[in-house]
Amino acid sequence: MGHPCARCAALAALLAAAGCGYSFTAGKARMPAGAERVYVVPFANKTGDAEVGAQVTAALREELARRGCAGGDGAPARLEGAVVRSQFAPTTPEASSYRLTLEVQVRLVVDDKVVAEQTARRLEDYLGEVDALASEGRRRVALHLAATGLARDVVERFETP
Repeated sequence: MGHPCARCAALAALLAAAGCGYSFTAGKARMPAGAERVYVVPFANKTGDAEVGAQVTAALREELARRGCAGGDGAPARLEGAVVRSQFAPTTPEASSYRLTLEVQVRLVVDDKVVAEQTARRLEDYLGEVDALASEGRRRVALHLAATGLARDVVERFETP
């Protein structure tokens, strides 16, 4: 233990260093010009998984809201696209673990002009269960995690440095 004044000085230095030059900003200013507010059109679902289009759409809307650039259906910019792959397959011979593959095609449209396009894919591994309901629950959690990660990846790719 040092002198009380030395501890106060060390604490003050630590607090000052922790705050130097760092701040958190929303991604709103980083989207391309005209895309300060973005609406996510419900994604088409070209897979056999009935819920995946809604999951991806919701994840993208949440990611844009988190970054401060979500807009309603009257926004000048929109994200539109399709889920083209939602597949799960065992990764071990005894089917104790699975891999979910989620793939989307996305367009950023500003003032009715496509300004950027991308295809994004996300993999999510999860453990299987003996009980079919428990296995399905884990698959749904993996789908949610994949959609959330995919949304983050997609928005980051559209942002400008």
